[in-house]
Amino acid sequence: MAFLHFLVLLTATFVAVTADPTGRVVGGFNAAPAQFPHQISLRRDHVHVCGGSIISSNYILTAAHCVVEIGLKPFAAERFTILAGTHNRIAGGVVVPVKRVAVHQGYANSENDLALLELAKHLTFSAKIQPIELASAEVPSGSEVIISGWGLTENKGDTLPIIMQWNRVEALSKSECFRKILISSDALICLNHPKGAGACNGDSGGPATYNGELVGVAGFVVTGCGSSRPDGYAKVFYNLKWIHENMI
Repeated sequence: MAFLHFLVLLTATFVAVTADPTGRVVGGFNAAPAQFPHQISLRRDHVHVCGGSIISSNYILTAAHCVVEIGLKPFAAERFTILAGTHNRIAGGVVVPVKRVAVHQGYANSENDLALLELAKHLTFSAKIQPIELASAEVPSGSEVIISGWGLTENKGDTLPIIMQWNRVEALSKSECFRKILISSDALICLNHPKGAGACNGDSGGPATYNGELVGVAGFVVTGCGSSRPDGYAKVFYNLKWIHENMI
């Protein structure tokens, strides 16, 4: 099986470097203000570690591996905050503390890599802060999917972009995914891209959208960022029941 790289930023080292505001997420583009009003930056101890999506005024959907320690125990909720309402990682928007962390009980490696964050106070919606609808159906193979985030701009890089990046990728069927990375799961959506594109460290937990709906949550890359292999995203449609049951 191909080697998997999870996309969380594990230390503050990466964000300590001065970022280039024209930098690209592996083959991507600068986002415009309010282009992705559902996207948030997840911070642990005030440092960006992952992305996430606003799914209600007080709930964020992100990746489980963004919020757990070794042994899969969640970090204390009070160590997390989210930044919403800005495409700029270091300016604008609002910072809100996290009140509760709920990790999918089926999370193991690449399977069910999802977590819900309950916020300490409700977000006020505006042009720059909006919830995104959850997937209402499977994504057809070959469909164009949009990904976004503040992840590293190159494999083994050390620079996070200041301005949110986005890119277009292609949804694969389960059988196509297996042929490319030897993984086959109903709980996973594989997103294909050319070499030199795709998600990278710091994009974990961030959104993949199709027809204005949240269809995937960034989980892992194979053999490094920007390889010719597809990236793995937790499938939102497969996990709708879990999401709704855990939004108390």
